[in-house]
Amino acid sequence: MQFNSFSDFINMGGYGFYVWLSFGATALILTLLLISSKAGHQQIIHQIAKRKQREDKLRQARELRKQQHEHRNKELNN
Repeated sequence: MQFNSFSDFINMGGYGFYVWLSFGATALILTLLLISSKAGHQQIIHQIAKRKQREDKLRQARELRKQQHEHRNKELNN
């Protein structure tokens, strides 16, 4: 389709309102999808970091208990 002027291009043969509305709606939806995806990604990264901290704490507690148990066994054997 060829247009004689910029105004004809914007008007799109009388369907400009629907054409530009659909473009605008699509741009809005894609922008919202992008924002939502980024927020979800950040939330998952945060959850992974918290989980790693909990696992590290549990690992340290287990190691400490193991060392205390070994120390008690040494004292009992002496």
